[in-house]
Amino acid sequence: MSAGLCVEGLSVEYVAKARRPEKQGRRQSALVDIGFTLSEGETLGVVGESGSGKTTLAHAILRMTPASSGRVLWDGVDLIGLDERDLRPYRRQMQLVFQDPYEAMNPRMTIGQIVSEPLRLAYAMGRRARLKQAAELLHQVGLDGTIRSRYPRQISGGQRQRVALARALATSPRLLVLDEPTSGLDVSLQARILNLLRDLQARQGLSYLFISHDLAAVSYVAHRTLVLFAGSLMEQGPTDALIRHPAHPYTAALLAAVPAYGAARAPRAAPAAPPRALDSAPPACVYYPWCDQAQARCRSEPPPMVSLDGQRLVSCHYPLSDKT
Repeated sequence: MSAGLCVEGLSVEYVAKARRPEKQGRRQSALVDIGFTLSEGETLGVVGESGSGKTTLAHAILRMTPASSGRVLWDGVDLIGLDERDLRPYRRQMQLVFQDPYEAMNPRMTIGQIVSEPLRLAYAMGRRARLKQAAELLHQVGLDGTIRSRYPRQISGGQRQRVALARALATSPRLLVLDEPTSGLDVSLQARILNLLRDLQARQGLSYLFISHDLAAVSYVAHRTLVLFAGSLMEQGPTDALIRHPAHPYTAALLAAVPAYGAARAPRAAPAAPPRALDSAPPACVYYPWCDQAQARCRSEPPPMVSLDGQRLVSCHYPLSDKT
């Protein structure tokens, strides 16, 4: 097993809360049989609409959400089966950067305390050494050490995201899970954060799991990309090929919804066809109700995950690339 992250058959279920007695205790799937690999120094993009399972995937990998089945292998070690004590050293190697950095920070702590806190928890480092290391971490992400005495409310959104990155780097991780790291920033700040991520990766050999609904950001930083819909994996492969020639109808719908440069505010095409009415059991393909390419087979047979060219995988009976 090569070094890095390998996810095999990862599924997450939860018990739905409902007021009606007949619906209580019904299990719902948040992720279904997800599998991929992430090598050292690589960026894997994860895209999909809200509710597709992107954040659940991140939390399941980091053991913040319990998995129902599957394996999460880190350098060949299955993290799912470890207890909290054995898992602790691996947590230092895998850090999460939250979507909203302000909500993830204690407003009563200074920036220096926020960045240095992981050093106390992970290494029991003394106060003076922690503050010195915090200044170095802030410098790595392009912030002046004098910011250490400020509070989160006293700095800008872009600065807070850099502070979040500095805190994540405190334990010298090998993998950063980035959950919508640029969603709350304007375009110029987004570009700075994305460039910072690329610089950090080049200098430190970091691996990124980059979760975003912004396909432009994903295309800029991700080497490969996987597409989620309703907790299921639709397609994965090299980012450039996936964006230029999407194989799954859902991927094509996502791309069609992105406005072209200089175009009107409306997207070039509707993101998906209106859902077709279903009068019986759910179809085998989760995207069937919205797919304008669907045929009878899609209703009755689960689509297999097939390889198109040795690099791309698509879960579809009728991949679009077969028609081009």
